[in-house]
Order: sequence, then structure tokens, then C-alpha cells
Amino acid sequence: MIDNLVFVKSFYLPPVDRREALRYAGVREEIPEITSLLDSCIVEVDGRLSAKVCYREYELSTLDAYLDLGFARTDSSALRKALDGCKKIILFCATVGVDMDRLIARYSIASPSRSVMLQAIGTERVETLCDEFCKQIKEEKISFGQSVTKRFSPGYSDLPLALQRDIFSALNPEARIGVVLNESLIMTPSKSVTAIIGIKM
Repeated sequence: MIDNLVFVKSFYLPPVDRREALRYAGVREEIPEITSLLDSCIVEVDGRLSAKVCYREYELSTLDAYLDLGFARTDSSALRKALDGCKKIILFCATVGVDMDRLIARYSIASPSRSVMLQAIGTERVETLCDEFCKQIKEEKISFGQSVTKRFSPGYSDLPLALQRDIFSALNPEARIGVVLNESLIMTPSKSVTAIIGIKM
């Protein structure tokens, strides 16, 4: 059964933030050899990513020690604090697609340094995707006199990673944007993120 309340958006991402990519790669200062590798990896990645987000809005309520997120309940005190004052949430799953994983795997043995740099670029790309999505949601909600919180993901603080199962049941990102959750709660493609944004009315 298709849930018409789950939406899908595709994104054209801004250029790679070189400083962020280097930070994710653990590089503290730019040297010619490393910047040349970064530039080469950026060129190879260009045009190969598929940046997509699926999302849905839910009513938020409190039941004693639990937060009712609309798709699941949790006793996470950190999430409760993050969503203080919110009446609704937006649940989302974002990915930059499977080609990033293929590139990383291709060089994992032949060129480990290139694989590491591609990992870093992939992380920068999916974080940028999340930022762009959250920016759009913020602008949309501001037009209605509402505000939004920062995103909060399973596995952060005391919000259990097991919530991933409920998220995947709610959004079905496998069918919508090609993201799969395995038994160990690891997502494929690896450069994928799930998160919750609070909405204050």
C-alpha cells in the first residue's frame, strides 16, 4: 500500500566544501599532494551522485515518560529536550546513492588513500544534503509562522539506534529512494542519514 503522506525530493547539491571534506578525512592542513587527490576525487564523483530525501510529518505528543512520535514511542530524555515546545515532527531519510559506495569499494585495495578521501567526500555530501533539506523545511515553516529545531538522529545520545526499524517501517525508504536497513541496523548506501526535525507552532 502506498502512503501518500510520504514525500520524495531530489536535490542538486552545491559544490563540495573542500575544508569540510578534508576535516572528515582527518587532514588538518592542506598540502599539494592531498589537495591534488581531493580535486581528483571531486571530479570523479561529479555527476555520479543521486541526492534524494523521503520524509513525512507527524503529530507529537507526550505520554508520561514517553514521547509519542506518531510512528513510534521513545523514552529518550535527550530527544525530549531537543523537541521541547514542538507540536509536530518531520521524519526523514536522506541518501546520495549507491554509486558513492561503489567508488569507495573500487579503490579500497588499489588505492586506500583515494578510498579514504572518497569516504570523506561522501560524508560531506550527505551532510550537505541534510543541511539543504532542513534549510528548505525551515523556509517553508517560517512562511507559516513556525520554526524548526536542529535534526536529531538515532544513535545520538540516548536515542537508540533500534529506532531505525520503526523509521524504515514508517517511510519505506527502500522502495522510495533505494536505502536498505540490514539486521545490524546499518544502512546501504552507507552515505545515508535518518533524522527527526521538531516543528514549533
